[in-house]
Amino acid sequence: MMDLVLSSVERGVLTLTFNRPERLNAWTDAMGRRYFDQLAEAEKDPEVRVIVVTGAGRGFCAGADFQTLNAIQDGSYEGEPDRRPTTFPATIGKPVIAAVNGACAGLGMVHALVCDLVFTADEAKWTTAFARRGLIAEYGLSWILPRLIGQARAMDLLLSGRTFTGAEACELGLVNRSVPRESLLAEVQAYAGELATHSSPASMAVIKRQVWGDWNQTLEGAESAAVRLMAESFRRPDFAEGVASFVERRAPGFPPL
Repeated sequence: MMDLVLSSVERGVLTLTFNRPERLNAWTDAMGRRYFDQLAEAEKDPEVRVIVVTGAGRGFCAGADFQTLNAIQDGSYEGEPDRRPTTFPATIGKPVIAAVNGACAGLGMVHALVCDLVFTADEAKWTTAFARRGLIAEYGLSWILPRLIGQARAMDLLLSGRTFTGAEACELGLVNRSVPRESLLAEVQAYAGELATHSSPASMAVIKRQVWGDWNQTLEGAESAAVRLMAESFRRPDFAEGVASFVERRAPGFPPL
């Protein structure tokens, strides 16, 4: 049986690859469960410090599989969606980086944007698609998009459902970096390797929790929480190692998360 999500680990970087290339990696319940299971396993694995998510073939994820949509429409759907929310990657204590290599549509776009960082191929085709399918902004995208690119731009992408390139996604501020397709994975792996080598796993976990959790905080609330978190960080071995490695001009040897 074909593995719906391939995995490989190299120097602290786990790469997960959606593996339904003949369907542009369209989302199914089974693929979703496998993906989330692997994220949960990666969180517990001390060898893994950073997670990269990409797609096999020409697509990242072309949205929900049309067979699923048709079954929902005619009432024959008998799937078992994962009980974990679509935002599950945001709860993982390790950085998750999306490498959008190709088609990124609808639900696939949601799964890209709930990652912590997003790199895309210049030529990748992006679209929210929902309005053109008679649907709505799914799974929190109405919350995420305005915070990434502002309300006016979010309204454009959601109401029009138009297709735009990875290069435009970068211009809009939707992604961190846009590069030629042939160099995408190498750039992402190099960036992920820098995080795995030079950034404290404990620090990254706390920072990730702060950034995702502080959206609805006041400035005063975020500052107050940061004072407490900073005091905790002073007591971790990561702090001593971070200072020592800087003074000694060497790569740090941070403990695993």
